[in-house]
Amino acid sequence: MSRLKQTKIPMTLEENVLKVALEQNVIENEFNWKLVREHDRKTSQSKEIMWVEWNEEGRFKARHNEPAIDRSLVMSPLNMNFSWQTTPITEVLEEKENYLKFKTKNSVYELWKLS
Repeated sequence: MSRLKQTKIPMTLEENVLKVALEQNVIENEFNWKLVREHDRKTSQSKEIMWVEWNEEGRFKARHNEPAIDRSLVMSPLNMNFSWQTTPITEVLEEKENYLKFKTKNSVYELWKLS
């Protein structure tokens, strides 16, 4: 019986899980955006964001790069494991370069572009 030559790399289970999660984009270690919910200061950071438009039935209609009334913010990873999704924007309260403060159906958020 032949055996394959395998090089063993010492690694704890936690390190291995983290490595696999990073490789599969389940978690991120690079952040370009920071979102803070006003009432409890809950903070989320992500590498990418997108703005989602919904149809009349509340289902996905279109993906956008810019915010607008009735669009929701989704923070990466941009797959089924997204880290945060807001309810649709009802009002833009303040907009500056690399900064947006907006109100949704149930919260007020501040969004910063970090890089």
